Amino acid sequence: MTAKADTPRLPDGYEFSADLARIDIDRTHHWLATDAYWAIDRPRDKHERAVANSLNFGVYDTASGEQVAYARVVTDEASFAWLCDVYVDRSVRGKGIGTAMVGAVRDHLAPLGLRRLLLATSDAHGVYAKLGFEPLDRPDQWMLHRFGPSNQVRA
Repeated sequence: MTAKADTPRLPDGYEFSADLARIDIDRTHHWLATDAYWAIDRPRDKHERAVANSLNFGVYDTASGEQVAYARVVTDEASFAWLCDVYVDRSVRGKGIGTAMVGAVRDHLAPLGLRRLLLATSDAHGVYAKLGFEPLDRPDQWMLHRFGPSNQVRA
């Protein structure tokens, strides 16, 4: 994978990986189920299924090998991808790890020739805008079907 010129670099001491075997399922489940507004109380089995059926990415402390950030992509690997479950451990926030990770994910997906990479965020529009994400041109063309209660917002 070659980084685009505008992809921020990870700080020294951290590395990006797309290796599923490196994903710390316990840690990522804990982060999402206890501290991510979109996934609070997500059951462990649902997290395991999501990981198994997605592309998964992590950032790791090179000294300890400990995972410090996570992102997941749901995709057909041909035309569409959805970036979700982006999380950076609170202990390393503010170092640019999240921005660099999302840039690396975008660069990892680029060779697939996708038409769209979508995401949803309530609070990080500025972070994603730095990497070329923009609001939908025609949100009136997009629709949503919710399974379960209509007020349910968790993934």
